Amino acid sequence: MNSILMKMPILKTLLFMCCGILPSLIMAQTTISGVVTEKNGTPILGANIYIEGSYDGTSSNMDGTFSFETEETGSVMLKVTFLSFEEYLFTAEVSALINLNIVLREDVNSLDTVVLSAGTFEASDNSKVSVLKPLDVVTTASALGDFVGALQTLPGTTNVAEDGRLFVRGGDASETQIFIDGIRVFTPYTPTTNNAPTRGRFSPFLFDGITFSTGGYSAEYGQALSSVLLLSTIDEPTQESTNIQIMSLGGGLGHTEKWNKSSLSVNTSYINLAPYIEIFNNRNDFQKPFQTFSGEAVFRQQFDNGLLKVYGAFDSSNFALTQEDINNTEGTQFSLNNKNFYGNTSYNGVLTNDLKIDLGASYTIAKTEVGINNLAVENSENSAHFKVKLKNKFSNRFKLSLGVEQFVTDFEEDITSDATLEPYGFTNNLTAAFAETDIIFSRKFAIKTGVRAEYSALFEDVTIAPRLSLAYKTGKNSQLSVAYGNFNQQPNADILKFESNLRAQSTKHYIANYQFTANNRIFRAELYRKDYHNLVTFDTEFASAASNFTNNGDGYAQGLDMFFRDDESIKNLDYWVSYSFLDTERKFQNFPIEATPSFASKHNASFVTKYWIEDLKSQFGTTFTYASGRAYTNPNTSGFLQEQTKAFNNLSLSWAYLITPQKIIFASVNNVLGFNNVNGYQYSNTANAQGQFDRQALLPSTDQFFFIGFFWTISDDGKENQLDNL
Repeated sequence: MNSILMKMPILKTLLFMCCGILPSLIMAQTTISGVVTEKNGTPILGANIYIEGSYDGTSSNMDGTFSFETEETGSVMLKVTFLSFEEYLFTAEVSALINLNIVLREDVNSLDTVVLSAGTFEASDNSKVSVLKPLDVVTTASALGDFVGALQTLPGTTNVAEDGRLFVRGGDASETQIFIDGIRVFTPYTPTTNNAPTRGRFSPFLFDGITFSTGGYSAEYGQALSSVLLLSTIDEPTQESTNIQIMSLGGGLGHTEKWNKSSLSVNTSYINLAPYIEIFNNRNDFQKPFQTFSGEAVFRQQFDNGLLKVYGAFDSSNFALTQEDINNTEGTQFSLNNKNFYGNTSYNGVLTNDLKIDLGASYTIAKTEVGINNLAVENSENSAHFKVKLKNKFSNRFKLSLGVEQFVTDFEEDITSDATLEPYGFTNNLTAAFAETDIIFSRKFAIKTGVRAEYSALFEDVTIAPRLSLAYKTGKNSQLSVAYGNFNQQPNADILKFESNLRAQSTKHYIANYQFTANNRIFRAELYRKDYHNLVTFDTEFASAASNFTNNGDGYAQGLDMFFRDDESIKNLDYWVSYSFLDTERKFQNFPIEATPSFASKHNASFVTKYWIEDLKSQFGTTFTYASGRAYTNPNTSGFLQEQTKAFNNLSLSWAYLITPQKIIFASVNNVLGFNNVNGYQYSNTANAQGQFDRQALLPSTDQFFFIGFFWTISDDGKENQLDNL
C-alpha cells in the first residue's frame, strides 16, 4: 500500500503530461482536400495525391474528391499523378491545401495521342502509325528487292512501268527527292535507256525506317515539288552476322561486325543479265548485257551524348544494245557506262536535356558516258549537301526546330557529234534556312507550322515557303488531318545546262486526310489539290541550246487516295488494297496547250497479299497492279495527247521457303499471266503512201521476269535470317 502511494505522484505527473501533450498533437494534424477532374470537368477516379517526401496521401473517389491528414508543416509540394495524364505539382503552405480544384492535363506522350500524318506513309517499327513495315519493302512480290517497287503499291503513285522511278500525284519523277539520314541523295537511281526501267541504287539491307510523304511534307525538306522519301539507316545492329546470296542474276556478300560502342556493316553485290538474256527472249539486241557491281558500308560510333554514322556507296554499271526504231531499219544503237559514289556522314547528339543537334553532310560524284548512234555524251556531276539542325523541347507540348543547309552542284557535259564538241554545264549554290514548331494542345489536337527560305546564287532570287499541318483525333482510333504548304524546286540539269536565266518552279499543296487504326487494321482516305506555277517551257521537240526557255508553264493535280490494310481477320494472312484517282493537266516542257502528261494515269490500284503456311515453312505473296491508259499523241488525228493506251495489268507471285531458320530459297515471277502491256507508241517521221504515219508499240523488253535466289545467314544466335530482306 505504501509502495502504491509512493508511486502516485509519478502517475499524476504522467497523466498531467499526457493531458497537456495530446491536445497539441491533435492540433498538429492538418486536413488536405479537394477534387481532381479532367479539363472538361469529368471527375477522375483513382488519381494518386500525396505530399512529396512523406507517406501522407490518398486516392481520389468516384466523384474525384479526396481528403487526407498530415503532420507536415510549412511549405510542401503536393503531387497528383494518373495514367495518361501529366504529373501535377503544386507548392504551398500546408494550411492552404484545402478545397483544391485540381485539373489534370492529358499526357501528350501517350500512345493514343494524335499524329500529324496528312500526306505521310511510315514504314518503321518505331512509328505510332505505320502503313508499311520494313519487311514489306522487300517481301512484296512485284518489288524484286527494290524499295521503290514496294512504294509503288501505295496510293498516290502512278505506275510508269518503262521508267521505274517514283511518280507521285501528277508529278514527274524529278519532283520526288530522296534523303538518307536527313541528307540529300543527288543521284538515287541507276541510269538506263528509253523503255527500260531503272532501279534505286541502294540496298534495303542497311535501312530500318522509311517515311514516304506524298505531299505537305516538313519545312525541313525542300527542292521537291511533289514528295520526299526519307530513308533511315540502322542505328545499331543487334548482333554480328554474315549474309551470303546466290541469285539467278548474280550474287552478294554482306557482313556486320560489332565492338563495344561501334559497328561496321558492309554489303557487296554483282548483277549480270547475260544468263537471263540467253534463256528468255528479249526485244532488245544486247551487244553487252547489263552488268553492275556495287558496294556500300555504314560505320556507327556511339558516344556518351550522341551517335555518329558514316555511310558510303559505290556502283559501276554498263551495257550496250540496239533498240527497234521505226525510223531506222538498223535500229538505234545505245551504250552506257556509269560510275557513281555517294558518301554521307551524320551525327545526332544531345547538348542538354532538352536541346538536340543534328549535323550532316553528303558528297556525290557521278560520271556517265553515253553513245547514241554517232552521238557521244560525257557528263560529270559533283554535288554536296551540308546541314545543321537544332531541336529544342520546351515542354511535352511545344518543340522548336531550326536549321540551315547548303547545296552545291557542279555539272559539266560534253556532246560530240561528227567530230564537233559542244561543252555545256552550270554551277549552282543554294542556301536554305528553316524553322518549324510542333504544338500539341492535347491528345486530340496538334499543329505543326513552319517556314522555309531559300536563296539561289544562280538565279539571284529568294523564295519563301510556309507550311502548316493540323490533326484532330475524332475518336479512340480515328483522326482527321489537314495540311497546306508552298514548295519550290529549281529546274534539273537537263534544263540548267542550257539555260540558267530562270526562276524556281513552285506548287501549292492542299490535303485533307482521314485515318482509322485498330486491331492491326488501318484505313486511310485522302483528298488533295496541287497548283503548279512557273513550270519551265521550251519551244523545241527536246530541250537544247537552240531552245527558248521560259517559266510560263502552270497546271494542277487533284484526286483521291485510299488505302486499307488488314493483318488480323485471317490467321497468317496479311494484305492491303490501295486505290488512287488522279485528275491532272499541265503546260510545261514543249506542250503547246495544257494537257494530261503521258506519265499520268487517271486510275491506279494495287492488291497485295502475304500468306504464311507453317507446315510448308513458306510465305506466299501476290501483287496485282492496275493502271488505266496513259495519254499519247496520234499525228493521224488532230489534237495533242488526245488518245490513250490500253490499261496496264500485272500479276506477280513470290515464294519464300525456309530450308532451315538461316537458309532460304526465294523465287518470284512478274506478270505471271503474260499481259501484253503497251507503254506507248512511236510514229514514223514521214507519212506513208496513204498519207498516214505508221507506228510501232513501245513494249517492255520482256513480257515476264523471273528471279530465284538462295540466301544464307550466319549469326551469333543461329536464328537471324534474310527473310526481312527478301
